[in-house]
Amino acid sequence: PEQETFTTQAAANFLGMSRQHFVNLLEQGQIPFHRVGAHRRVYFKDLREFSGRRDAERRSTLNRLFKRMQDEGRYDTDY
Repeated sequence: PEQETFTTQAAANFLGMSRQHFVNLLEQGQIPFHRVGAHRRVYFKDLREFSGRRDAERRSTLNRLFKRMQDEGRYDTDY
C-alpha cells in the first residue's frame, strides 16, 4: 500500500535508525512528510524511495573504496 502512512517511530524502525535521526532527516527535507495535527506522517512510498537512494549511495561509496584499494594494491584477489 503505497499511500499507507507511518508515524515517525514506525518509519524510523522500518529504516533501522533512531527516531530523532529520522526527524532530523525530515526537517532537512531529505524525506517528504505531512502533518496530521501536530504529528508528522510519512508515506510508505517516500520511505521506499529514500531507502533506495540511501542504498545506492552506500553501494557507490563502497565501490569507490574497493576500486581505490585495488588501485593501491591493498586488496588481494587471489582467494
